[in-house]
Amino acid sequence: MGNLVVVGVDGSSSSLAAVEAAAREAQRRRAELRVVHAFSWPVRPMYAPLDPSPLNRVVTEAAQRARSVTPQVEVSEAVVTGDAVAVLEAESRAADLVVVGPRGMGGFIGMLLGSTAVSLAAHSQCPVMVVRGEPEGAGPIVLGVDGSPEGEKAVDFAFAEAAVRGTEIVAVHAWMPDYAPAGTGAESGERLVAQALAGRTERYPDVTVRHEVASGETREVLIEASKTAQLMVVGARGRGGFAGLLMGSVSQALLHHAHCPVTVVRGRA
Repeated sequence: MGNLVVVGVDGSSSSLAAVEAAAREAQRRRAELRVVHAFSWPVRPMYAPLDPSPLNRVVTEAAQRARSVTPQVEVSEAVVTGDAVAVLEAESRAADLVVVGPRGMGGFIGMLLGSTAVSLAAHSQCPVMVVRGEPEGAGPIVLGVDGSPEGEKAVDFAFAEAAVRGTEIVAVHAWMPDYAPAGTGAESGERLVAQALAGRTERYPDVTVRHEVASGETREVLIEASKTAQLMVVGARGRGGFAGLLMGSVSQALLHHAHCPVTVVRGRA
Protein backbone atom coordinates (compact mmCIF):
# COMPACT_ATOMS: atom_id res chain seq x y z
CA MET A 1 0.00 0.00 0.00
CA GLY A 2 1.35 3.37 -0.94
CA ASN A 3 1.04 7.08 -0.40
CA LEU A 4 -1.31 8.52 -3.02
CA VAL A 5 -4.93 7.84 -3.98
CA VAL A 6 -6.42 9.84 -6.87
CA VAL A 7 -10.16 10.33 -7.36
CA GLY A 8 -11.78 11.74 -10.50
CA VAL A 9 -14.71 14.07 -9.85
CA ASP A 10 -17.23 15.90 -12.02
CA GLY A 11 -19.84 17.22 -9.60
CA SER A 12 -22.25 14.30 -10.01
CA SER A 13 -23.69 12.38 -7.08
CA SER A 14 -21.87 9.23 -8.20
CA SER A 15 -18.52 11.00 -8.21
CA LEU A 16 -19.16 12.26 -4.68
CA ALA A 17 -19.77 8.65 -3.62
CA ALA A 18 -16.44 7.85 -5.25
CA VAL A 19 -14.83 10.66 -3.23
CA GLU A 20 -16.07 9.14 0.01
CA ALA A 21 -14.79 5.70 -0.98
CA ALA A 22 -11.45 7.16 -2.08
CA ALA A 23 -11.10 9.07 1.20
CA ARG A 24 -11.57 5.84 3.15
CA GLU A 25 -9.04 4.11 0.90
CA ALA A 26 -6.54 6.88 1.61
CA GLN A 27 -7.20 6.58 5.34
CA ARG A 28 -6.64 2.81 5.28
CA ARG A 29 -3.41 3.24 3.36
CA ARG A 30 -2.25 6.29 5.35
CA ALA A 31 -2.00 8.01 2.00
CA GLU A 32 -2.67 11.45 0.58
CA LEU A 33 -5.86 11.96 -1.43
CA ARG A 34 -5.74 13.99 -4.65
CA VAL A 35 -9.09 15.20 -6.01
CA VAL A 36 -8.96 15.81 -9.78
CA HIS A 37 -11.47 17.36 -12.17
CA ALA A 38 -10.72 17.01 -15.90
CA PHE A 39 -12.30 19.23 -18.51
CA SER A 40 -11.84 20.11 -22.16
CA TRP A 41 -11.92 23.72 -23.30
CA PRO A 42 -15.05 24.45 -25.32
CA VAL A 43 -14.90 26.35 -28.58
CA ARG A 44 -15.58 29.95 -27.52
CA PRO A 45 -15.14 33.40 -29.06
CA MET A 46 -11.93 35.10 -28.05
CA TYR A 47 -13.92 37.83 -26.29
CA ALA A 48 -15.83 35.35 -24.09
CA PRO A 49 -13.30 33.72 -21.78
CA LEU A 50 -14.32 30.69 -19.78
CA ASP A 51 -15.26 31.38 -16.17
CA PRO A 52 -13.22 28.90 -14.07
CA SER A 53 -15.34 29.39 -10.95
CA PRO A 54 -17.71 26.42 -11.53
CA LEU A 55 -14.73 24.15 -12.24
CA ASN A 56 -12.98 25.19 -9.06
CA ARG A 57 -16.21 24.75 -7.15
CA VAL A 58 -16.47 21.12 -8.29
CA VAL A 59 -13.11 20.15 -6.81
CA THR A 60 -13.50 22.33 -3.74
CA GLU A 61 -16.84 20.75 -2.81
CA ALA A 62 -15.45 17.28 -3.45
CA ALA A 63 -12.39 17.98 -1.31
CA GLN A 64 -14.61 19.28 1.48
CA ARG A 65 -16.66 16.09 1.29
CA ALA A 66 -13.47 14.03 1.61
CA ARG A 67 -12.30 16.01 4.62
CA SER A 68 -15.67 15.59 6.32
CA VAL A 69 -15.42 11.80 5.90
CA THR A 70 -11.77 11.45 6.91
CA PRO A 71 -10.53 14.64 8.63
CA GLN A 72 -7.08 13.20 9.24
CA VAL A 73 -6.34 12.54 5.54
CA GLU A 74 -4.31 15.15 3.68
CA VAL A 75 -6.37 16.28 0.66
CA SER A 76 -5.16 18.22 -2.38
CA GLU A 77 -7.18 19.31 -5.39
CA ALA A 78 -6.57 20.10 -9.05
CA VAL A 79 -8.44 21.19 -12.17
CA VAL A 80 -6.66 19.77 -15.21
CA THR A 81 -7.29 20.53 -18.86
CA GLY A 82 -7.73 17.45 -21.03
CA ASP A 83 -9.73 14.34 -21.77
CA ALA A 84 -10.79 12.51 -18.62
CA VAL A 85 -9.05 9.25 -19.52
CA ALA A 86 -5.82 10.99 -20.55
CA VAL A 87 -5.79 13.12 -17.41
CA LEU A 88 -6.40 10.20 -15.05
CA GLU A 89 -3.90 7.98 -16.88
CA ALA A 90 -1.28 10.68 -16.32
CA GLU A 91 -2.31 10.94 -12.66
CA SER A 92 -2.05 7.16 -12.30
CA ARG A 93 1.69 7.26 -12.96
CA ALA A 94 2.30 8.65 -9.48
CA ALA A 95 -0.70 7.04 -7.77
CA ASP A 96 -1.28 3.73 -6.04
CA LEU A 97 -5.00 3.70 -6.83
CA VAL A 98 -7.36 5.70 -9.06
CA VAL A 99 -11.02 5.85 -8.01
CA VAL A 100 -13.96 6.91 -10.20
CA GLY A 101 -17.74 6.77 -10.04
CA PRO A 102 -19.86 4.61 -12.34
CA ARG A 103 -21.44 7.48 -14.23
CA GLY A 104 -21.44 11.24 -14.22
CA MET A 105 -21.56 14.38 -16.26
CA GLY A 106 -19.04 16.69 -17.82
CA GLY A 107 -15.70 15.05 -18.54
CA PHE A 108 -16.84 11.72 -17.15
CA ILE A 109 -20.20 11.44 -18.91
CA GLY A 110 -21.16 7.90 -19.87
CA MET A 111 -18.33 6.44 -17.81
CA LEU A 112 -19.76 2.93 -17.92
CA LEU A 113 -21.95 3.27 -20.96
CA GLY A 114 -19.12 3.80 -23.43
CA SER A 115 -15.43 3.12 -23.63
CA THR A 116 -14.19 5.48 -20.89
CA ALA A 117 -14.00 3.05 -17.98
CA VAL A 118 -12.56 0.28 -20.13
CA SER A 119 -10.00 2.67 -21.63
CA LEU A 120 -8.96 3.95 -18.22
CA ALA A 121 -8.58 0.44 -16.81
CA ALA A 122 -6.65 -0.61 -19.91
CA HIS A 123 -4.17 2.26 -19.76
CA SER A 124 -3.86 3.16 -16.09
CA GLN A 125 -0.47 2.59 -14.53
CA CYS A 126 -2.09 1.52 -11.24
CA PRO A 127 -5.27 -0.30 -10.17
CA VAL A 128 -8.58 1.40 -10.97
CA MET A 129 -11.57 1.19 -8.63
CA VAL A 130 -15.02 1.88 -10.08
CA VAL A 131 -17.39 2.64 -7.21
CA ARG A 132 -20.72 1.12 -8.09
CA GLY A 133 -23.27 -0.45 -5.77
CA GLU A 134 -22.64 0.16 -2.10
CA PRO A 135 -19.02 1.23 -1.54
CA GLU A 136 -18.94 0.19 2.09
CA GLY A 137 -20.25 -2.73 4.07
CA ALA A 138 -19.41 -6.03 5.65
CA GLY A 139 -18.82 -9.00 3.40
CA PRO A 140 -15.61 -10.32 1.87
CA ILE A 141 -13.38 -9.22 -0.96
CA VAL A 142 -14.19 -11.40 -3.95
CA LEU A 143 -11.11 -12.21 -6.02
CA GLY A 144 -11.54 -13.58 -9.53
CA VAL A 145 -8.88 -16.26 -10.07
CA ASP A 146 -7.93 -17.75 -13.43
CA GLY A 147 -4.33 -18.82 -12.83
CA SER A 148 -2.85 -16.48 -15.45
CA PRO A 149 0.49 -14.70 -14.87
CA GLU A 150 -1.34 -11.39 -15.32
CA GLY A 151 -3.66 -12.31 -12.46
CA GLU A 152 -0.76 -12.34 -10.01
CA LYS A 153 -1.04 -8.57 -9.51
CA ALA A 154 -4.74 -8.88 -8.74
CA VAL A 155 -4.00 -11.53 -6.12
CA ASP A 156 -1.39 -9.30 -4.48
CA PHE A 157 -3.77 -6.34 -4.48
CA ALA A 158 -6.62 -8.38 -2.96
CA PHE A 159 -4.48 -9.66 -0.10
CA ALA A 160 -3.07 -6.22 0.72
CA GLU A 161 -6.56 -4.72 0.58
CA ALA A 162 -8.03 -7.44 2.77
CA ALA A 163 -5.30 -6.85 5.34
CA VAL A 164 -6.02 -3.12 5.68
CA ARG A 165 -9.79 -3.66 5.63
CA GLY A 166 -9.66 -6.49 8.16
CA THR A 167 -11.83 -8.76 6.04
CA GLU A 168 -11.60 -12.14 4.36
CA ILE A 169 -11.08 -13.08 0.72
CA VAL A 170 -13.30 -15.37 -1.31
CA ALA A 171 -11.17 -16.60 -4.20
CA VAL A 172 -13.55 -17.56 -7.01
CA HIS A 173 -12.73 -19.66 -10.04
CA ALA A 174 -15.45 -20.38 -12.59
CA TRP A 175 -15.44 -23.36 -14.93
CA MET A 176 -17.91 -24.90 -17.35
CA PRO A 177 -17.99 -28.71 -17.10
CA ASP A 178 -19.41 -29.14 -20.60
CA TYR A 179 -16.36 -27.44 -22.09
CA ALA A 180 -13.67 -28.77 -19.76
CA PRO A 181 -11.06 -31.23 -21.11
CA ALA A 182 -11.91 -34.87 -20.59
CA GLY A 183 -10.87 -36.21 -17.22
CA THR A 184 -10.87 -32.85 -15.46
CA GLY A 185 -13.21 -31.82 -12.69
CA ALA A 186 -13.69 -29.36 -9.87
CA GLU A 187 -10.52 -30.64 -8.23
CA SER A 188 -8.52 -29.14 -11.11
CA GLY A 189 -10.00 -25.76 -10.27
CA GLU A 190 -9.11 -26.22 -6.62
CA ARG A 191 -5.50 -26.90 -7.57
CA LEU A 192 -5.46 -23.85 -9.83
CA VAL A 193 -6.73 -21.59 -7.05
CA ALA A 194 -4.27 -23.02 -4.54
CA GLN A 195 -1.38 -22.45 -6.94
CA ALA A 196 -2.50 -18.90 -7.73
CA LEU A 197 -2.62 -18.00 -4.03
CA ALA A 198 0.58 -19.79 -3.05
CA GLY A 199 2.82 -17.81 -0.73
CA ARG A 200 0.31 -15.09 0.09
CA THR A 201 -1.13 -16.71 3.20
CA GLU A 202 2.37 -16.76 4.72
CA ARG A 203 2.82 -13.05 3.97
CA TYR A 204 -0.66 -12.21 5.25
CA PRO A 205 -1.28 -14.67 8.10
CA ASP A 206 -4.21 -12.64 9.46
CA VAL A 207 -6.18 -12.78 6.20
CA THR A 208 -8.68 -15.63 5.98
CA VAL A 209 -9.17 -17.08 2.49
CA ARG A 210 -12.01 -19.24 1.23
CA HIS A 211 -11.82 -21.05 -2.09
CA GLU A 212 -14.89 -21.30 -4.29
CA VAL A 213 -14.87 -23.29 -7.53
CA ALA A 214 -18.20 -22.61 -9.21
CA SER A 215 -19.77 -24.23 -12.22
CA GLY A 216 -21.03 -21.65 -14.69
CA GLU A 217 -20.16 -18.79 -17.00
CA THR A 218 -17.54 -16.52 -15.49
CA ARG A 219 -19.42 -13.27 -15.69
CA GLU A 220 -22.58 -14.78 -14.19
CA VAL A 221 -20.63 -16.40 -11.35
CA LEU A 222 -18.81 -13.16 -10.48
CA ILE A 223 -21.90 -10.98 -10.69
CA GLU A 224 -23.70 -13.35 -8.34
CA ALA A 225 -20.72 -13.37 -5.95
CA SER A 226 -20.69 -9.57 -5.94
CA LYS A 227 -24.09 -9.49 -4.21
CA THR A 228 -22.51 -10.26 -0.84
CA ALA A 229 -19.09 -8.63 -1.40
CA GLN A 230 -17.71 -5.29 -0.29
CA LEU A 231 -15.23 -5.26 -3.19
CA MET A 232 -14.50 -7.31 -6.30
CA VAL A 233 -10.94 -7.59 -7.61
CA VAL A 234 -10.01 -8.88 -11.06
CA GLY A 235 -6.93 -8.79 -13.24
CA ALA A 236 -6.76 -6.70 -16.38
CA ARG A 237 -6.32 -9.69 -18.63
CA GLY A 238 -6.42 -13.43 -18.22
CA ARG A 239 -7.03 -16.75 -19.80
CA GLY A 240 -9.86 -19.24 -19.74
CA GLY A 241 -12.94 -17.59 -18.28
CA PHE A 242 -11.16 -14.24 -18.06
CA ALA A 243 -9.72 -14.17 -21.59
CA GLY A 244 -9.69 -10.63 -22.95
CA LEU A 245 -11.11 -9.26 -19.71
CA LEU A 246 -10.71 -5.58 -20.56
CA MET A 247 -11.96 -5.89 -24.09
CA GLY A 248 -14.60 -8.59 -23.79
CA SER A 249 -17.97 -9.32 -22.29
CA VAL A 250 -16.76 -10.21 -18.78
CA SER A 251 -15.47 -6.74 -17.93
CA GLN A 252 -18.45 -5.10 -19.58
CA ALA A 253 -20.81 -7.25 -17.52
CA LEU A 254 -18.99 -6.51 -14.25
CA LEU A 255 -18.83 -2.78 -14.86
CA HIS A 256 -22.51 -2.67 -15.72
CA HIS A 257 -23.98 -5.20 -13.31
CA ALA A 258 -21.71 -5.87 -10.29
CA HIS A 259 -23.42 -5.11 -6.98
CA CYS A 260 -20.29 -3.72 -5.34
CA PRO A 261 -17.24 -1.64 -6.28
CA VAL A 262 -14.93 -3.30 -8.81
CA THR A 263 -11.14 -2.90 -8.89
CA VAL A 264 -9.36 -3.80 -12.12
CA VAL A 265 -5.66 -4.42 -11.58
CA ARG A 266 -3.36 -3.81 -14.51
CA GLY A 267 -0.51 -1.71 -13.19
CA ARG A 268 1.28 -1.78 -9.88
CA ALA A 269 -0.65 -3.80 -7.30
